[in-house]
Amino acid sequence: MTTTTSPTKTTTSAAQPSVSLLERFRVPGAFLLGAVLLLGVAPLGLSDFRLNLLAKYLCYAIVAVGVSLAWGRGGLMVLGQGVFFGLGGYAMAMHLKLADAAATGQTLPDFMQLYGTGDALPWWWKPFADPAFALAMTVLLPMAVAALLGFFVFRRRVKGAYFAILSQALAAALAIWLVGQQATTGGTNGLTDIQGFFGYDLNDPVNQRTVYFLVAAVLLLLMAAARQLFVSRYGELLVAVRDSEERVRFLGYNPANVKLVAYVVAAGMAGLAGALFVPVVGIISPALIGIVPSIGFVIGAAVGGRASLVGAVLGAIAVAWTQSTLSDAYPAAWTYLQGLLFVVAVGFLPGGLASLVTVLRKRRIPTRTTGETA
Repeated sequence: MTTTTSPTKTTTSAAQPSVSLLERFRVPGAFLLGAVLLLGVAPLGLSDFRLNLLAKYLCYAIVAVGVSLAWGRGGLMVLGQGVFFGLGGYAMAMHLKLADAAATGQTLPDFMQLYGTGDALPWWWKPFADPAFALAMTVLLPMAVAALLGFFVFRRRVKGAYFAILSQALAAALAIWLVGQQATTGGTNGLTDIQGFFGYDLNDPVNQRTVYFLVAAVLLLLMAAARQLFVSRYGELLVAVRDSEERVRFLGYNPANVKLVAYVVAAGMAGLAGALFVPVVGIISPALIGIVPSIGFVIGAAVGGRASLVGAVLGAIAVAWTQSTLSDAYPAAWTYLQGLLFVVAVGFLPGGLASLVTVLRKRRIPTRTTGETA
């Protein structure tokens, strides 16, 4: 009996450190693998055109990181991220248009000269000539709008579908306002034909690759920061608010403040993504920030797995790539396919593709009967 038991104990004790070691290095290993793929393999294996497309998709992935925090962990259906994406994008585009105008000896951006707004720059454009102010506004302006909206909404205990409708209404209102201000925002066309990025010519493929590396690095850093939030005490409190808000309030915490922090942080990430999107694509317009793009951000995170950072990022990239591929072949039907993806993900695979392995594993393991357990 002793001989039989001893090896079993030895084997068990030897297996435990290996499992803990694997768990300890799983996240850093995945992060390192992502860095190698994004910063090493992709630039070497993709053409300049494909790399620029990937940079565009990575901007959407940055938004998905914030969606994973606010929706995946906090249960906030953020269907208005296009608002914050647009605020960050327009803040960056305004500075770049002013810089392009100054480079050609002009005081006004080209579209203002075309629409005949006069010789004076609008007062709210003038601060964006300062690069430090413009960079700060790409993040602080979306966060300020989110803080103002979230303060009133969460204090009123608005949640669920009502919060989602308010988010979409805000996105629609911003898009309509931008279209109506053609003389100062470019109207339907938006801010287009952006040539430079802080002194670098965006028509140069080398500079475009530099922008890609910047976008990839920001994505990796934000994923690392979000991961720390997930495993922190605040992350646990955010999950508790999602699962049982009244119980958290009974314990002495204010759920409104907990949800507000997640909403504001997600808005800041979306604003930063919009700011990076502008030098990648060279344009920002109301069509990129309305209701449809806002829903697209959520669909990407839902398909990949909103509760998983990696799943949300990969889902956003996959949905964006699929949209670019299928919208050319089926321009009229793509919207329906996008909606179908969301319905399938929410209805049949709530955890997204990230949970597919777990679901299949549970189905393969036979349920133990009472007699077998005994």
